Amino acid sequence: MDYTGLLHQLIDGMRRPEPEQGGRYLIRFAKPQQYEACLVELSRMRNEFTDLGAVRSSRLARSIIATVQRPEDLYRYGDEITIEEDIPISLHATALHSKPSNAQGIPWGVKQIRAPKVWSVSTGHRIKIGVIDTGADYHHPDLRYSLARGINLLNRSLLPHDDNGHGTHIAGTIAAANSTAGMIGVAPRSLIYPVKAFDHNGSAYVSDIVLGIDWCVRNKVDIINMSFGMKTRSKALLDVVNRAYHAGIVIVASSGNDGKRRSIDYPARYPQTISVGATDKNRRIASFSNRGAYVDVYAPGDKIVSSWVQGKHHEMSGTSMATSHVSGAIALLLAKHPGLSPSEIKTLVKRATIPLRARKTTTAKSKVRGGEIDALKLMQEGGE
Repeated sequence: MDYTGLLHQLIDGMRRPEPEQGGRYLIRFAKPQQYEACLVELSRMRNEFTDLGAVRSSRLARSIIATVQRPEDLYRYGDEITIEEDIPISLHATALHSKPSNAQGIPWGVKQIRAPKVWSVSTGHRIKIGVIDTGADYHHPDLRYSLARGINLLNRSLLPHDDNGHGTHIAGTIAAANSTAGMIGVAPRSLIYPVKAFDHNGSAYVSDIVLGIDWCVRNKVDIINMSFGMKTRSKALLDVVNRAYHAGIVIVASSGNDGKRRSIDYPARYPQTISVGATDKNRRIASFSNRGAYVDVYAPGDKIVSSWVQGKHHEMSGTSMATSHVSGAIALLLAKHPGLSPSEIKTLVKRATIPLRARKTTTAKSKVRGGEIDALKLMQEGGE
């Protein structure tokens, strides 16, 4: 394969000034050797073209991510490469409610899934959880012993510090361990690996997620928490999700906050993931949560108090919050039963639930599909 034309396309796309700048694309190679050869050529050309520093790559997905001025010109490479637009992706939190900065004890959601009843058997000790999000507050008292180094995909020379708050909120629900003055999460001795893919506005692209999952696979995490989604399919995202799944990683993803009954967002819609909907304190499906056949399990996601940046706490709602409860419950299970495969865990999660309550507006003949995760039942099911 002749890479000269391809590489000059990338250079041309990056060097053109706005507003003529081309769009962001993922270029995926059919064969590993083609991808590796292209990386060698890119490395050689970096000495000649400093703009090539903007080209990023994912070895796991065999893809390079770059600005392309005329993607149609790349179609001549036929079956050797596939070209896919790099789509924006959004976090799954619907609301932020201000809360006092002295939240203490065990939040209602952690109690509702009966996590404290499991702590005498498992606290999730040393289970590695990759949280692909906005980063985490490394100075938060709740997370002092819960955070590993992780990775900042936006600036690899920096720690994945959270400049938004969402990622810290997720980390707190999973693994907060401040029993004296703060809160306790579902699996307080698990270890969060923050993967900062989203910026301070909570914005990211599919390529950021691909690179994040790639990093999680190479660093052998046990669970990936993905509290975000998009409406459209992505072959590059499906490919890397598949690879993580076959590497033995449990992937937990939020279903979305559109209140839909027959559809959920990607990547939660992929069967390799455990898709999560949100419930309220009454164990009813939250009004904003997607629901239906594509949702594997529900968890508390309405008015959830958790850690926030600058050592604070905030209350948030969304299927994002529900997903972190499920990731924590799976960490409790894996610490006790480390040999379980992702498919076995998904089966156990769907089985270890408490029935949901119908909303008052629901007719008597209607049946609420699915159930809310129960950490104690999950541990009991896993021991059979």
